[in-house]
Parts: sequence; structure tokens; C-alpha cells
Amino acid sequence: MISANNVTLRIGKKALFEDVNIKFTEGNCYGLIGANGAGKSTFLKILSGQLDSTSGDVVITPGQRLSFLQQDHFKYDEYSVLDTVIMGNKRLYDIMKEKDAIYAKEDFSDEDGIRASELEGEFAEMDGWNAESDAAMLLNGLGIPTEDHYTTMRDLPGATKVKVLLAQALFGNPDILLLDEPTNHLDLDAIAWLEEFLINFNNTVIVVSHDRYFLNKVCTHIADIDYGKIQLYAGNYDFWYESSQLLVKQMKEANKKKEEKIKELQEFISRFSANASKSKQATSRKRALEKIELDEIKPSSRKYPYIDFRPQREIGNEVLTVEGLSKTIDGVKVLDNVSFILGHDDKVAFVGSNELAKTTLFKILAGEMEPDEGTYKWGVTTSQSYFPKDNTEIFDTDLVITDWLTQYSEIKDATYVRGFLGRMLFAGEDGMKKMRVLSGGEKVRVLLSRMMIQASNVLILDEPTDHLDMESITALNNGLIKFPGVVLFASRDHQFTQTTANRIMELLPNGGLIDKITTYDEYLESDEMARKRQVYSMSEEDENDN
Repeated sequence: MISANNVTLRIGKKALFEDVNIKFTEGNCYGLIGANGAGKSTFLKILSGQLDSTSGDVVITPGQRLSFLQQDHFKYDEYSVLDTVIMGNKRLYDIMKEKDAIYAKEDFSDEDGIRASELEGEFAEMDGWNAESDAAMLLNGLGIPTEDHYTTMRDLPGATKVKVLLAQALFGNPDILLLDEPTNHLDLDAIAWLEEFLINFNNTVIVVSHDRYFLNKVCTHIADIDYGKIQLYAGNYDFWYESSQLLVKQMKEANKKKEEKIKELQEFISRFSANASKSKQATSRKRALEKIELDEIKPSSRKYPYIDFRPQREIGNEVLTVEGLSKTIDGVKVLDNVSFILGHDDKVAFVGSNELAKTTLFKILAGEMEPDEGTYKWGVTTSQSYFPKDNTEIFDTDLVITDWLTQYSEIKDATYVRGFLGRMLFAGEDGMKKMRVLSGGEKVRVLLSRMMIQASNVLILDEPTDHLDMESITALNNGLIKFPGVVLFASRDHQFTQTTANRIMELLPNGGLIDKITTYDEYLESDEMARKRQVYSMSEEDENDN
């Protein structure tokens, strides 16, 4: 068990948290939610001891081990992947290294023997002999092949490092597990594996995530941060949403009844206060009136952007024809003879673990990269807007947001452009922020503003939900659902994918393509996909054996 007792955190004059009291108990998974800037990650840092609160304290049941997802992706660059995972249980890792150092001595003394015996006993009690196999199982579950387990961390790509650090947090069955955005940079298969792991995890979990489907799958409780307080709800994210809405509705109805009673009492007092025969009753009504208190109903501090893609031109029947596209990057064939035709009602989710293939295909279709082989042709009625996964170059400018966005608007009027920014929560002087100083979430909202102002009838979006808060993801999700044009997108957000797409294309690790007109959930359950994955897996094993 872990609890926060009267925790307050002040940053300057502002109180981010004020006298927070909450208890997290064993066997439950708590989703920590709140508006952008509410302090979700900060609260996790207070619980983990990485950050001191201004007042109050955090209490952990004596003897319990707490583990948290590391955010420093370079901290373990000098260590092997397996060692990094085992470091999730620091005491076990220290014992292993001390044992190795003793046994490596040339002048092995009696004292060394006694110490080694003590360490071996503690090592056995901690199930140390299974440490490497347990670490390997976690890594394999997250999609990191066995041949990479002895690789040095510095040699891994960023997305794989994230998986290793997640395996480190999960290692050794911690009593309390803190996870800050654990699904970031995970492919959909790895997210599904993590969901099952947490569902079957018997200890305490506290998780921050913007993935609604993930929270619905794993959470037994929701802890909602708003106005510096944390309110606990039993149930998953959808149950929290319905409960919180119902609570506000009930409070409004209760206040309405109280207001009617107040009006009734005031009318009686006004009518009979001067009447001697009714004076006692009027006095009694005054006392009753004084006791009535209306419930304070604070509107949520959450802010939803308004995302509405309105194409300037209706799309025709001929949208896109792709024939035999192939592309090799750094000696690896990421696209191999990819062909498909899009219709005017298609909203296509590109899925699978081959993220480079998805990004490469989008860049080719957006005209930012040439294929090695094959062709593609957009219909004459189409116009495309592209949301890139890597936007570093776009924001490497000294322009302010309004001036940058005006470049993409047919109407060169600052007021008109600021209207689009206002919808995306850039109010007033926020439109004069420089592009290069924006946060991750602000950058995404600026790029979505560009897509809205361009008024294209084909949208290409590569991981648009990264860096967005729950409210912005919901707004984008709703905007794409009602968009009357064609959408090509990649997203790790299950609910976003399920509710937006009517066609699924999976780019396989060998560069091939599976294409089905179906929902995402139906696709995951399809026997054909399972069979093709099995065939692919077997062919990979055969190649490794050879």
C-alpha cells in the first residue's frame, strides 16, 4: 500500500496540489487522469520520491518495493539490455555484482567465502537464479528478440530503449508499480501484451496514460486530478466519465430543488413577516432558509479544442492508386511491392510493428520521398494535407505561430488565422509565441491548425496522438469521424483507431501488406491475420535456423 497524507506542492505562489489525501491499495490498478498541466507526472514523482512535496508525506507499507518507469533514455547506455532490466530490482543486481567480484578474486579469503555464502543465501531467497530468464521473458513479450538481449543500450534505437526501460520497471514483481505514459512508443502488439500483464498483476499499479482504451482495459479505479485535489472513482475510464457527468447532473438537480425551496420560503417570509398571527411561522421559515446551502459546482478545468476539418472541394471517385511501391532504407527493404487502391469513403489505419515502413509510405505519398520502384497517382479532385511524425525541421524557425500559419491560408488576414488558433486553445497573445519554444502538445495543435486551414479532402496523419492530452485526442478523434473526406493514419491509440478506421492495412516486417475492409477490433480477431502472422513468424524462424 502507498498513501499520500496532506500532500501540498507549491510552485512559486501557485499550489499545484493542496492537502491531498489518497490511499492506493494492493490488487488495484489506478489510472491517474487530469487536464494538461494538472500535475499527473509531478504527483507520480512525489510518490516515487523523485520530488519532495512542500508539506505532507508519502507512506509506503514497510518492506514493500516500489518501481517506476525511468524517463531518462540515456541513463543506462553503458550497460547491456539484460543488466538494465535486472537493475529494476537494485538489491538483486547489487548482490549479483558483488558475488561476481568476490568469485573473480585471485586471493579468495575465508572472509570472502563467508560473505559469498551470505550473498548466495539472499540471492536464492530473491529467486536470483531465474533473474535472467525472467528478464528475457519480459523483453520477448515486448517484442525485443533474444539476439538483442546482450546488446549495449546505446546501440538500440529510441523506441526499443523505451521497451527495455518498461521491462526494467516490471521486473521482479514490484509491490508498487508507477508508470508514466507506458504506451508511448510501443507498437500495438506490445501494448496488448502490457495490457494482459497489468490485468494479471496482483500488486498496486498507478498509471498515467492518454490512451482511453488502455485505461479501460487495465484500471480498477480512476484518480482524477482537478483544482489541486484528487477524487477517487471505482471503475475504469468510461465508468469515471459517466459517473462524473452523473454527479454533476445530480448536484445541479439538487441545487434546482434547493433553489425552488429557497424561493418558496422567501415568498412566505415576504408575504407574512408583517402579519402578527404568522410571525412565528415566518421566523421559522427564516431559520430554515439560513440552513439551505447550494452545492458549489465547479466546471472542469479540462479544455477541449474544436477540431473540424472542412474540405474546400468534394472528393471524386478516383482517389489514389498505388502500384508496386518498394523502398530500401539503410540496407533494409521496408516497402516491398506494395499496391492498393483507395475509394472516396476510405479511412485507413496503417498498423503493425514496422513503424519505419508506415512513415516511409506516408512520406512518399506526401511527395517528400521518392520510391525505389513503383508508382502512385492521386486523383485530380484530391488535395492532401500531411501531418509528419518528425516535425523537428518545421519548428526550427523564428517565426511566431500566427505568421507561420498565415503562409498556408488563402485568406492572408491575421484575425482569420487567429480564429483557427483560438479553436486549438491558442488564445490572445498565445498566437505570438515563437514556433521553436512550443511544447510537444502545442506543436501538434499547431500542425492540426494547418491541416484545418488548408481545407484538403485527403488527410495523412503519422502518429498524431503523440504528445496530446486526453481532451485533444477526443476532439481529434471526433473530428476525423465526421470528416467527409479520405484519411490515412497511423496511431498507437486503440480506441482512436477502432472508432476512426473502416479499413485496415498492416505493413509487415518483411515489407509486405495485408489489406482488409474491416474495423480494427474485427481485424485483430480475424483468423486470416493470425494465420498470416504465424506464416511470417515461421518463415523468420526458418531463416534464422539457416
